[in-house]
Amino acid sequence: MTKPTPKPVDPAELPALALGVIRADRFPLLATVDGDQPRVRPVSPVKTDGFTVYVANLRGYHKTGELAANPRVELCYLDQDHNQVRLTGTAEVVAERALLEEIWSSNPLLRSYLGSIDNPELAVYRIRPNRVRYMREWALEYHEVTLG
Repeated sequence: MTKPTPKPVDPAELPALALGVIRADRFPLLATVDGDQPRVRPVSPVKTDGFTVYVANLRGYHKTGELAANPRVELCYLDQDHNQVRLTGTAEVVAERALLEEIWSSNPLLRSYLGSIDNPELAVYRIRPNRVRYMREWALEYHEVTLG
């Protein structure tokens, strides 16, 4: 049986293709490191700005300690057609009050669960990418997405 040849990807289309996958996947997988053990869990981003992703977290969660010890992370997005985006970057705690208020006001789940933006358990992480890769439906070939 002959393996089908994947359609070529136009490099100029890569940013739009990758952003389409990111928009389609509501629960990407976040990889962190716990000592020498990788940890992966689904997350629900509270804001996405291009390839910069914001994830809310509770300070009491184990993930908080993992990110404090090693802020290097990877998010993996997958759409219904099995197109994949891997976003590698660094997580940092968001401290800008205006940005936190914007995220808070646009997220009813955060408001109902935490009650107040000043809840000490709330932590919002900004994941700044240093590498974004796109793969079309199991083509087994990643394409580097140029970060502007």
